[in-house]
This record gives sequence, C-alpha cells and structure tokens, in this order.
Amino acid sequence: MPAAAYLETLNAEQRLAVEHGVGSTAGPLLVIAGAGSGKTNTLAHRVAHLIVNRADPRRILLMTFSRRAASEMMRRAERVVARALGGAGGGLADSLPWAGTFHGVGARLIRDYAETIGLDPQFTIHDREDSADLMNLARHELGLSKTAKRFPLKGTCLAIYSRAVNAQAPVEQVLGQAFPWCAAWSAELKALFAAYVEAKQRQNVLDYDDLLLYWAQMAQEPSIAADLGARFDHVLVDEYQDTNRLQASILLALKPDGRGLTVVGDDAQSIYSFRAATVRNILDFPKSFSPPAKIVTLDRNYRSTQPILEAANAVIGLSAERFTKNLWSDRRSDRRPRLVSVRDEGEQARYVAEAVLENREAGQKLKAQAALFRTSSHSAPLELELTRRNIPFVKFGGLKFLDAAHVKDLLALLRFAQNPRDRVAGFRVMQLLPGVGPATTARTLDAVVAAPDPVAALVAAASPPRAAQDWAAFVEAVASLTRGQAGWPAEVGLARRWYEPHLERVHDDATVRAADLLQLEQIASGYPSRERFLTELTLDPPDAASDESGPPHLDEDYFILSTIHSAKGQEWRSVFVLNGVDGCMPSDLGVGTSAEIEEERRLLYVAMTRAKDDLRIMLPQRFFVHQQAARGDRHVYASRTRFITAAMLDKFESCAWPPASAESAARRPLAPVDIGARMRAMWR
Repeated sequence: MPAAAYLETLNAEQRLAVEHGVGSTAGPLLVIAGAGSGKTNTLAHRVAHLIVNRADPRRILLMTFSRRAASEMMRRAERVVARALGGAGGGLADSLPWAGTFHGVGARLIRDYAETIGLDPQFTIHDREDSADLMNLARHELGLSKTAKRFPLKGTCLAIYSRAVNAQAPVEQVLGQAFPWCAAWSAELKALFAAYVEAKQRQNVLDYDDLLLYWAQMAQEPSIAADLGARFDHVLVDEYQDTNRLQASILLALKPDGRGLTVVGDDAQSIYSFRAATVRNILDFPKSFSPPAKIVTLDRNYRSTQPILEAANAVIGLSAERFTKNLWSDRRSDRRPRLVSVRDEGEQARYVAEAVLENREAGQKLKAQAALFRTSSHSAPLELELTRRNIPFVKFGGLKFLDAAHVKDLLALLRFAQNPRDRVAGFRVMQLLPGVGPATTARTLDAVVAAPDPVAALVAAASPPRAAQDWAAFVEAVASLTRGQAGWPAEVGLARRWYEPHLERVHDDATVRAADLLQLEQIASGYPSRERFLTELTLDPPDAASDESGPPHLDEDYFILSTIHSAKGQEWRSVFVLNGVDGCMPSDLGVGTSAEIEEERRLLYVAMTRAKDDLRIMLPQRFFVHQQAARGDRHVYASRTRFITAAMLDKFESCAWPPASAESAARRPLAPVDIGARMRAMWR
C-alpha cells in the first residue's frame, strides 16, 4: 500500500489540514470546519497521520467536549493507522492516553502536580448540585439567607461565580451583563465566593470550574508551565468555538509560540455564550501568534442538499464578523426549504404531526425526523399533539441519570470514602440514617474534617443514641471502603448492599431504583479505579443508564424533539424548526446587545444545517405568552424572524397551512347574531 493511500478518501482541503506540519515544530493551524464538512474524520486522520509519521502517541494531547467524542475520534484514528501500517495500528486507545475533555485532562494533570501546588492528591470533585449545596452552606454561615431584601439563591450564586471564573471577568461586570438584578450585592457575593473557596480547600474538594482554574493557575508559574508544555509535542482541540477565555489561556500557556497546536471549529456555530464560551477565541486565534496561524477552510458539506445550504449561507452571510465560508454540496435537489405560515402554535403542532406521519408513510423513519426549538417550553403544544396521535417521541433533556436521588446517595458514600473531608458527601450520606439529624451530622463532620486521620475520627465518634445499629453499619462500610478491602469494582457492590435497606425505607419504587444501582455497578466495571470512576462520571455523566449499557431496546420508532443547543452535531433527513418568528428567534431575552443578536443568528444557522433533505421553518402568526405582570397571560402577534430578510425569500418556498379550500373561499359571509343576548333573555 503506498504511504499516503490512507489519505485518498479526503478532499483537497481536508488533506491540506491533515498534512500540515507533522513535526513538533509545526506552526499553529486553525481548521474552519463548516457544518457537515467531515470535521471529525479530518481530525481523526490528522491524529493518525502524526502517528504514522512517528509522533509518539503518548505525547499527543487531544481535547474534545465529551468523553464519547474522544472515544469516537480514537476509534477512527485507530482504523486509519491500521490501514496505513497494514493492520499494525491496534490498541491506539491504550497508547493515546491524553485524549479527553478539557475538564477530564485538567483533573489528571492537577492530580499529577497536586503535591507541588499544595493539594492533597485524594481530592474529590463536586458536581453542580453538590457545589450549589456547599455554596448554600457558606451563604447560610454568612447570614445571607436572612437578609431583609432578596438575596440570590444558591444556584444563582454558583452561576455568577462560574461565569466570573470562566470568563475571567470581574464580578461587577458579570452582574451587569448577565445578572443585573443582583448588581447591588457585589460586595456580599465576593465575600461569599471567598468563603466558598475556603470551604472547598478545607474539605479537599474541587468543583467543576476548579479543574480549569487550577490548571490555568499552574500554567502561570513559569517552571510548571514549561514542564506542562514539554509533556506534549502536539495539542489538538475540537469545537474550539465553544471554549471560554480560561480554556484559551490554558492553550496559549501550553504552546505560547503555537508550535504543534491545531484547533478545529466553526465560528458560525458558536452558540454557548451562556456557558461563558466566546466566539472571540476562534476569531482571534490566527493573530495570537507571530507569524499568524495557518487557516484551512472546509466548506464542502456532505450532509445537506444545495438548496438548504444556499438558504443557510444567506442567513449567516449577514453576520457582522466571521471567517468567509460558503458551504456547498454535490447533493442537488429541486426542493427548497419551506417557510410554513400557520395561525398559531396549535396549528403548528398539527402541521408537524401530519407532516411527520406523511413522511413515515413515504418510508422515512420517525427517528430520521426532528423538531428543533429555541427553548424547551416551545415544544409543549407539539408534545400534546404527538401524544394525542400516538406518535412516540424522545425529547433531549430532562433528568440526568446521575441527578436521580438514589444514584447520588450511592455515589456520595463512595466519594466520602475517597475523601472523608468532603462535607457535602458526608452530610448527604449521614442524613440517610434514621435518627441522625443535621446537628449530629455537623458535629461529627467538624471532628472528622479537623482530625489528622479522618477515618479514625469517624470510628471514634460517639454513636447517636437513636441510630446505634445503623451507625455501626455505616462506619464499618466507610472504613472498609477506605481501606479498599473489597477491591475495585466490588466496592460498588459493597456500597450498594449497605444502601439497599435505606433505599427500601425512603423510596416507594425501590425495586425500579435498585435496577439503576445494578446498572451503576455494571458501569463501574469499565473503570480501572474508584478515583477514575468518580472523576470521569462527574465530569462526563451519562444522560441515562442506557448511555453506558448500549442502545435501548425500543418496540417502536420514535420522533426526535430537541433544543437547538442539544441538536448541535446531529443530523436528520427532515427538520422542522418551530417558532421561526421574532420574539422566539431571536428570543426577546437575546436582543440586548449586538453580540447577543449575532449568537441568535448563529442558532438559526445551526438549526438549518441539521437538515439533510427537507427543512421547514414554522411561522406561527400568533402565540401564547405567560406574563407575570399585571396584564396577565395573552396572545401576541409575530412576524417572520429578522434573520430571514425579504431579499432571501427566493431561497425558500413560502406556503400557508391549512390551505384555503375552494368551498370556504366561495362561502358568503353570514350576518352577525347576538347569541349572548338570547342567553341573558332566558332568565328575564
């Protein structure tokens, strides 16, 4: 096989990106990858090409936005390497150890350097809910839960803290831009955040944001930064348009001259500013280096038909600032995207349901079709209509597997055994014991946190009078797990057996929940240690148990409902975009600044480019709005989204539904009749 034959499936631009400098001195590369342009395939080929050209895979850092994406990238790269080397590329997943999410990689590096930076390597990581609980404890201790005026609740406080950390912005700026109603509390919030940080450090816990913040702080120390940078010859980053300022600072500290640095993304799909992501990272990347980074643009689309792409190009073409890119495709079609005018959201729901069934009768599976919407509440009328017509559907979102109370209980026990100073985990698991109240728990945890040997302090703690038997079993379980007597993953079974009596006592549906815990035990068997299990499950949790156990066994096909944010990276043959009108797209809340309006435009672009063959944008003429003000609930009338201008209408086919029938058009208008007056007269 010729040396480069494994690259023959790539188009010219993809190959240019893949073959860009393979040595560790290669200059920085920015790949602008349009929607459906084969981004994942290109990045996987670049990883494989580096390895084929003798780059050490242990010195390649590959960062994606989910663990699943990293696994898929490695599988593809392994196939390419095997093809290039005649089947000798197996086991790449094991030999490419530094592939994962920003937060996952950060957690590993922080643990590696923990002692250097004064951190106990046995730290545990809080998920968002646990972080909010710890924030609430600090909030209460500072007296902020009893203020005369409304003080933000724990979730809002954590959101403000997180935005300030990830955007590297002062609290006052974050409050002014995203939380204006909290602006008067800036001094109190700073004091709260200081107390929250001190509490985390006392308890040897890190939150989600710390995994970037500690990494960034480490990278500011010249000796650590040099050591970090020297560990990796090549750094590759996927979905760069979704990074925040903190992540960009980490990359620039790792590779300040850009050598060996490749980032891939699409400025037109930057839609996560609510997570502190900034489109400026990708727009400013080329000029962050001297000489500037090389730019390769992938604009051939393998997903959508040419008419869909022409409409999407027209929408994004009016962006105030972007990398010039016009998607094109060999997939020709006479069908333009449709703008479907309907009377209201009820008619919109009926139209979508009928169209979905028509497509199904024509041989298109339900799961090849999707309805996309700006916010989750927009799908409510459609959900009712689908239910009425017995059309099965799956809505992306809702309760995550790890958010379920019984799963969090079991994980709290494992986390407490891993780090007995983790106050939130300890508080949760001790409160499961009947007869153990908040005061007893607080006293016990105070003694545990302060002791040189926390487990010994727990064993020595006095048993609460009303919980003697349960307390002894709890202490024995924690001590056994801490000593690692059962071994991994048998420790999960030990924890489950301890928890089962409490599960049956607390939950009416204990049998159903017990099945989830068995599933969690099965998931645990895929991890090498308790530490890795707790870390990676917190950083990249499954949406449901079936995410880790394989595809669900469904008896029927199902239609997809999804927010546009959740739909990014997905594709369907037919896509229905709901509420394509001003007030919904852009959202009334998304028109405060020009930057917000531009992100709303990109949202519509992302929605449009999910469609392969059939795109319909729904235009309800009026829709229902729930008002908290004195005017009460009301209907409002809306016009077509401002992002589809009159000059673009030739890119679309416009129609109204239901079409006026000849019979209704010919019907004479009837004289008005005051039925109400007759009804009143009956009682006079």
